[in-house]
Amino acid sequence: MSDTARAFWTVAPGHGEIRAEALPAPGAGEVLVRTSYTAISRGTESLVFRGRVPQSEYQRMRCPHQVGEFPGPLKYGYANVGVVEQGPPELLKRAVFCLFPHQSAYVVPVSVVCPIPFTVPPERAILAANLETAINALWDAEPRLGDRVTVVGAGVLGCLCAYLLARQIGVGVELVDVLPERAAVARALGARFSLPNQAEPERDLVIHTSASETGLRTSLELAATDATVLELSWFGDAEVSLPLGGGFHKKRLSLRSSQVGTLSPHARRRFDYRARLELALALCSDPLLGSVIDAESTFEALPELMPRLTAPGASALCHRIRYDS
Repeated sequence: MSDTARAFWTVAPGHGEIRAEALPAPGAGEVLVRTSYTAISRGTESLVFRGRVPQSEYQRMRCPHQVGEFPGPLKYGYANVGVVEQGPPELLKRAVFCLFPHQSAYVVPVSVVCPIPFTVPPERAILAANLETAINALWDAEPRLGDRVTVVGAGVLGCLCAYLLARQIGVGVELVDVLPERAAVARALGARFSLPNQAEPERDLVIHTSASETGLRTSLELAATDATVLELSWFGDAEVSLPLGGGFHKKRLSLRSSQVGTLSPHARRRFDYRARLELALALCSDPLLGSVIDAESTFEALPELMPRLTAPGASALCHRIRYDS
């Protein structure tokens, strides 16, 4: 027996289409999941959709259930929430999260789906993938009691980092972005907001998420002596020029990277990838995180939607995709 699924494919840089494909019946140790929601991770997915993954990174940038090769045609994505239709009795009709691309249904091993806590609305659980990145970043950054912390870039990842930082006792956090309308989101998440030219200087820790050279330069300017600038942006094939002849050496700044594909060494004693995802899903229970999801469209709209959402200057936060069964 087989079912039919519909999947979004990037067929060429900047162009996508929905394709039908046969879906096998699940075997032993597998589940059939019917998708309810996915989310577009605009940072990485924009670069993938626009064909801007450097050839040197083709293997490292594969997502867990990617089909096809860069630059395309390929299926790419990793924020999928669905309901188990076939599988072990304990999972039947359970809402689950999976690092799966934009597809209406799929068959995967039981081990790769993570049940969503009953306290978490499935429509909010799509944030789990980006929350994993933010969690890993804070493990890497190790903010200390009393630190003055700035997050540069109020996209989804920046907002989630600011949210986590604002819940650490004694840490003062400011979220910086060029879009003044992000002030409302910052306030909802418990952070102070500033435009770049109004941002507080002399910060002990600066986390950069804007994926722009200007944002990284701003991050270096805001850092205090002996501060760390943690880089979360992935620039794809873009080259970045930095003013390292200014105060970078005199202030003894540290510029470090953080990336979700590798567990932070500060957390490996207690956490594996599964435990990190479970933590991210549990955190999705907070209704405040709903402020990061700013729009919703149907799956059928993806071919027309993706070029707009991934265009330079697009200002969307987390765009949720709804699958109507």
